[in-house]
Amino acid sequence: MTRLVEKWSGAWQIAAVYVGTVVGAGFATGKEIVEFFTQYGEFGTVGIVVSGGLFTWMGTRMMMMARRIGAVSYKELNDYVFGRAMSPLMTILMTLMVIGVTSVMVAGAGAVFEEQLGLPKQVGMFVTLLLSFIVMLYDIKGLFSVNVFIVPMMVLFSFVVLGKMLLSEKWCGTGTVMPDYSLKAFLSPFSYAAFNLAMAQTVLVPLSQEAADEQTVKRGATLGGILLTMILLSSHFVLLSFPHLLRYDIPMAEVIHTFFSLLYWLYIVVIYGEIFTSIIGGIFGLQRQFRSMFRVSNVLFLFVLFLIFYVISSFQYSFLLSLLYPLFGYMSFLMMILLVFRKLPK
Repeated sequence: MTRLVEKWSGAWQIAAVYVGTVVGAGFATGKEIVEFFTQYGEFGTVGIVVSGGLFTWMGTRMMMMARRIGAVSYKELNDYVFGRAMSPLMTILMTLMVIGVTSVMVAGAGAVFEEQLGLPKQVGMFVTLLLSFIVMLYDIKGLFSVNVFIVPMMVLFSFVVLGKMLLSEKWCGTGTVMPDYSLKAFLSPFSYAAFNLAMAQTVLVPLSQEAADEQTVKRGATLGGILLTMILLSSHFVLLSFPHLLRYDIPMAEVIHTFFSLLYWLYIVVIYGEIFTSIIGGIFGLQRQFRSMFRVSNVLFLFVLFLIFYVISSFQYSFLLSLLYPLFGYMSFLMMILLVFRKLPK
């Protein structure tokens, strides 16, 4: 009985880190969900199911592959997936991607402080980096502790909002957005899953070696994929009930502020928590990658890395988002295709 509890406890930790890494600024604000799914109406609902299936299957496949080849960093998985000739280029691009996206998240955390608390953006960025530094001093224990605390809060909040919407007369079903069956709508779930799997790779690869056994890895990745699908569906259905959702940069905040004003400050905490878990996930992946390549003091590495984050995140949040995300999306597609066709080692 004790051993069973330990196995499921390990699986839950993996699932929490998986969810916490994928959700971030765009997910929390609802903008990402609207762009990839909700604007397509009923076809967007199908897209979420497809994307959720990819998260579950591909996330499990990625972690199993990493565990069986003994990969402790994403470079070692890249060696296997892309081949040794192409791996150095992809590892450099992936490192730049993680640094860029994590910097975007830091900028997003600064924006929460500026827009919701009335404090300077730089104060929010500094507080976020300071908290991240403290968490990362505890390495994987810090990563697990933050995600195991924040992720249940995300899941609970998402279902409370959906439940309140269903029980009230504010529920409008799928009638507010017309279905869209275009090629863009068809490709959307694949591009969404590809990009987020590429980001999660930096955390899931080293995490696969920390699990007690393969069964724990499978359970954790599967549970993480299912939870992501459930949160996506919940937010999608809530957003479908809100008219003119394409007009807003932070549509979920408008929903909460309009229909559930009592939950607004709790929502701000959830937004910040979702951004924070993505930030520490990115830092953990970079930390493990550089630790496998160089012998350097952990404190010095974190200080230099955070200085880079601070400089990059000082640029306009929306500018960074539009510049970096499309580039990383194309690279992520290639990685997902190769993951499908690359043989899973015995």
